[in-house]
Amino acid sequence: MNNRLQSHFFWGPYGPFSTLIGAGIIIMASVRLSHAIICAGAFLWVYSVTALIYFSARKFLPGKGKSIILLFLSGFLCSFYILVTGLINPLLVSGTWFFMLLIPPCCIGSGLFEGMDSVETPEILSRVCMEAFTYGIIIVAFSLIREPVGLGTLSLPGGLWGIYELFGSGADNNGFFPIQIIPISAGGFILLGFGTALFRFFRSRYITGDDL
Repeated sequence: MNNRLQSHFFWGPYGPFSTLIGAGIIIMASVRLSHAIICAGAFLWVYSVTALIYFSARKFLPGKGKSIILLFLSGFLCSFYILVTGLINPLLVSGTWFFMLLIPPCCIGSGLFEGMDSVETPEILSRVCMEAFTYGIIIVAFSLIREPVGLGTLSLPGGLWGIYELFGSGADNNGFFPIQIIPISAGGFILLGFGTALFRFFRSRYITGDDL
C-alpha cells in the first residue's frame, strides 16, 4: 500500500505539524474565529473537490504537466468558493480572500496527489478530506486562543459588518502588551512554535512507530 495512505493524517510524517506546509495560512487565518471558519470551509471544498475531479478524470490527463493542471484546477475551485461566499458575506470575504488564495499551493505542495494513480478514488478522497479537516480544526483551535486572549472577543460570520462578536469588542481591547501580541503575526508564530513543540513531544513520547 502507498506509504502516504499508511501514515497517520495527523501524527504521521505528512501531517500539518510535521511538514508545516500550511504554516503561513494557519497564522493568517487564525486571528479571528470567523476568519478561521470560512477558511476551514475553503480547505474542505478545495481539497475534496480537487481530489474528486482529478482522480475521476486521471485516465484522460496527459502524462506530463499534472502539477500545472492541479494548480489551475484547485485555483479555479478556490476562486469559485471565494465568489460564492463573497456573494453571501462580501465584507468578511474582502478581508480573507488574500490568504485563502494560499490554499491551492498548499494543496499541491502537500504531496497528496503524488504516486496515487493506482489508488481507488474513494480511498484517496477520504484521506484528502481528513487532511483538509485536520487543517481546518488546527486553524479553528488557534483562533479560539488568539481571538479571546488577544482581542477579548469571539466572532462568527454574519452581522452587519460581516462578523458578529459574541462578547466584548476587538477594537476596544486595551490589554497588557504580552497578551495583545497574540493576534499579530509574531504572536501567531509564537503559538505555532509552541504547538509544534508540543506535537513533537507527544509524538516522540507516546506515539509508537506502528501508530504512524
